[in-house]
Amino acid sequence: MAGTLSEALVRKISVSNRLDRADIETLQTLPIQRREFRAREIIVHDGQRATQCCLVAEGFVFRSKSTPDGQRQILSLHIPGEIPDLQSLHLGIMDHDLVALTSCTLGLIPHEALKRMNAVFPNIAAALWRETLIDASIFREWILNVGRRTGVQRMAHLLSEMRRRLEAVGRTSGETFRLPITQAELGDCLALSTVHVNRVLQELRGDGLIEIDRAAFNLLDRAGLEERGQFDPHYLHLTPSA
Repeated sequence: MAGTLSEALVRKISVSNRLDRADIETLQTLPIQRREFRAREIIVHDGQRATQCCLVAEGFVFRSKSTPDGQRQILSLHIPGEIPDLQSLHLGIMDHDLVALTSCTLGLIPHEALKRMNAVFPNIAAALWRETLIDASIFREWILNVGRRTGVQRMAHLLSEMRRRLEAVGRTSGETFRLPITQAELGDCLALSTVHVNRVLQELRGDGLIEIDRAAFNLLDRAGLEERGQFDPHYLHLTPSA
């Protein structure tokens, strides 16, 4: 089962990094424990001391922080193949919650196993470091999105981004991708009220840019949506490093 779980990791890392056969074989031998989580279940709590990293094998997870009065901001969405708490390998205490957006299959990787692997395989260590840098690049774009774009632009940008990221790991069908997320959760991603989220989605549908069928988003006019959202995919770094 560990080999099956590692396939998602290898596929995701290979999008932005060049791995040789020895690197791939090493990743496939990582001791990964399979665990299932329910939708909206907290995987790791803010303030918790983690001893393992969480690989998303199936489903979606998000990182979030909440104010003392219960106002939540979703900081990032994570797709199969990503390790959203990789920073816990070197930072002692989690400074945010990691939460299952949907029912998820996660692979739990002990910190010590990752540290041993990084010490022996510098190319893998560099690849994981690059993944954290790409994660930071996406964070910067999200800050710009919620801080300076209009509601319609925020939504158009988010949907454009998620399609590109999911396409890179083989999780789209043409211009359609599945993202089981509520309007309230979209609001927490984009710093918008639920009423505003509904209005924005209606506008994008009315302009012929998207259609939504339950959890499936179909980009009817991808170029138009990306233009509306001021979307430039370079920050995703979806080509292997030299």
